Amino acid sequence: MAKKIQVKQLRSSIKRPQNQKRTLVALGLKKIGQVVEHDATPNILGMIDKVKHLVSVQEA
Repeated sequence: MAKKIQVKQLRSSIKRPQNQKRTLVALGLKKIGQVVEHDATPNILGMIDKVKHLVSVQEA
């Protein structure tokens, strides 16, 4: 069973490179304060690492 994590967007994607904007959308984040839950797979953790300055992560 994969561990679950909650990802919350803390900062705006305005004035960010296009790849960071696309990563946020791929994670399911559209606006500040939004929280999504994902399995802690290597793919998801890699995406979170790319935008770690824009999001916070907690275990679910």
